[in-house]
Amino acid sequence: MPQDRFEQAYDQYKQQSQEGTFRENRNSQPDGQERIIAVRKNEDGDIIAFKTASGRELDYLEALQEAKAGKLAHVDVFERYGREIIRSEPDGTKENNLDNLDAF
Repeated sequence: MPQDRFEQAYDQYKQQSQEGTFRENRNSQPDGQERIIAVRKNEDGDIIAFKTASGRELDYLEALQEAKAGKLAHVDVFERYGREIIRSEPDGTKENNLDNLDAF
């Protein structure tokens, strides 16, 4: 059965929203904040360090402090398993998740 016009319009809306979100998150950052562009993982696949767009390399504790102070763009800090964890802001785009960033 072919899609009706409502389904077509909704599909077009979702595609435009996804493209717009990806462009917005890749190209903008709040004033004074640095964007994380790469991560380093240990043998277990855990993220242990971060590289910013300015070239700074932060260990996990440094990045945690800066994220809590609002100095890193597009990341959140939350508590899980009894400790604080850094994660990408949820935006529906997997490409910019910390786990999917380039390695350094």
